[in-house]
Amino acid sequence: MEKKKYKICVLPSDRTGVSKFRSVDPHTYLQDMYPEEFWVDIVYDPPYYNDDFWKGYDLIHYHRSIGPDYEASAALAKRLTQWGIPHICDIDDYWLPTVDHPAHMIFKNNKIDEKIKTNLTLARYVTTTTTVFAEEISKLNKNVSIFPNAIDHEEKQYVPKPTKSSKVRIGWLGGSSHIKDLEILSGVSGRLYNDRKDQFQIVLCGYDLRGTMTVFDEKTGKQTQRPIQPMESVWYKYEQIMTDNYRIIGEESYKEELLSFKKKQITGDQDSNYRRVWTKPITTYASNYNNFDISLAPIKEHIFNKVKSQLKVIEAGFHKKALVLQDYGPYTIDCINAVKFGGGFNDKGNALMIPKSKNHKLWYQYLKKLIDNPSLVEDLGERLYETVYPRYTLKTVTEQRAEWYRHLITKS
Repeated sequence: MEKKKYKICVLPSDRTGVSKFRSVDPHTYLQDMYPEEFWVDIVYDPPYYNDDFWKGYDLIHYHRSIGPDYEASAALAKRLTQWGIPHICDIDDYWLPTVDHPAHMIFKNNKIDEKIKTNLTLARYVTTTTTVFAEEISKLNKNVSIFPNAIDHEEKQYVPKPTKSSKVRIGWLGGSSHIKDLEILSGVSGRLYNDRKDQFQIVLCGYDLRGTMTVFDEKTGKQTQRPIQPMESVWYKYEQIMTDNYRIIGEESYKEELLSFKKKQITGDQDSNYRRVWTKPITTYASNYNNFDISLAPIKEHIFNKVKSQLKVIEAGFHKKALVLQDYGPYTIDCINAVKFGGGFNDKGNALMIPKSKNHKLWYQYLKKLIDNPSLVEDLGERLYETVYPRYTLKTVTEQRAEWYRHLITKS
């Protein structure tokens, strides 16, 4: 007699990177890895009031909410508990973004943070990315388990294919909510330009001018949306920081091409002190790590960043990149400082870690040392890879997830 498969319903919160790492990839991999044991349905539009639909599953997994309707999600969570169906609320970001985050007012005005906390309280189980966040969540729900973000090492964008350059390339890759993080690097590229003018290149990856701006009409009291202008974009501000207000760009013609904001590769950008790389889809964005040798990870100290995942460390490690980062929050989980007490470097550390009190001075000093020591850049990348690869492949984390799901389903 054929063994009955466990049926799992997975409800991503959206179609962005969050869903890729927390919902879609983990469960697609689960089904591929154990095809005789698990059947997974990915559902974006849940039928909240079709009880027979939900009773057909052995386990429900959702990120923050069962679909977009928080009230309906809360009511359904109560019914799932009554029916004895295990349901898991996953979360990887703190429920209220900080005031400088572009989503802060949306969350605040719509009380999304309170709705997320309600869902966490009602969930039978909760999963998250780190021990620190689990401790915070446990104030709302004691049944918290940790499943870190993980990477399919065979996915094309995570297979390293580094490009070559005569310069040491220093890169940052991220989204549009990191202005306060990047402000930590203000002035650093300018100091490097003074001392190592022809030896380095700053690479800013993910440049994106899409989006709208809300305009308030004082006479009518109405709000309207219009396309954002290039110099209103946070990416323009990022570029100002990374280029020391374009000071490290020697040729005026190159600066003029940058400020035309045309989405194209600019002739000669490989030889410049700065290179802009436009945004890519979530399925290929990590290939941007091939454009640089050193990955930067500045992070401002506050609760939202404190409980974030260490995905940036994992991605840099899979690509064997030297990592210079803040000694704070998620970046302390896997990183060991390669800087000796009193100066110099050791052969045990896998990153250069910077305490808050020494921000500007040490970012400049460490990057200058790496520019002068290409072999150290390579060694740090190899050591970081050796740290993260055994821990964060999807295969490793999926084995742990499968064992847990078996336990939850059979117990129910």
